[in-house]
Amino acid sequence: MKDAYVLDQTFENTDFSQQALEKGEYENCTFRNCNFEYADLSGFSFSDCDFVECNLSMAKLVKTAFHDVIFKDCKMFGLQFNDCNAFGLSFKFEGCALNNSVFYQTSIKKTVFRNSKLIEVDFTESDLSNAILNGCDLSGAVFDSTNLEKADFRASFKYSIDPAVNRLKKAKFSLSEVYGLLYKLDIEIDRNS
Repeated sequence: MKDAYVLDQTFENTDFSQQALEKGEYENCTFRNCNFEYADLSGFSFSDCDFVECNLSMAKLVKTAFHDVIFKDCKMFGLQFNDCNAFGLSFKFEGCALNNSVFYQTSIKKTVFRNSKLIEVDFTESDLSNAILNGCDLSGAVFDSTNLEKADFRASFKYSIDPAVNRLKKAKFSLSEVYGLLYKLDIEIDRNS
């Protein structure tokens, strides 16, 4: 059976955890207030699509392709982005909750994360060079052998990044959050002066 090709469609208020989305390629589509929780999106392709106020938590993403996809105000707990099709992988996150998601060894250069919760997200061995993390809560996020060159963390907070094991050349940080780079030294920093 041939996979579907869907162009310029809008899907609203649909529960795809109960009624599966037809497998195929979706281009320039909008998914608004849809539920994909625990859905199997393996092998799907999404190009120039918008997901707005959707729940994608725990969706299966084996070989899923995301090309120029925008996620806005979405709940995305526990997603394994490292399972996605790496070719042309590109997306943007605005106001999303990506807690406990995994980007292990994922190349996501220039990715924008804006006003999102990235609590306990695993960025181990990822390439986040030139990424923008603006207004993001990075509590417990894991950065280990991560390329953060020219990444912009200036408006984000609660991160802990060890400069000894990550690439930080020309990365940007705010002075108020510099403790997130020095925590391993076990020094005291007076935040009031």
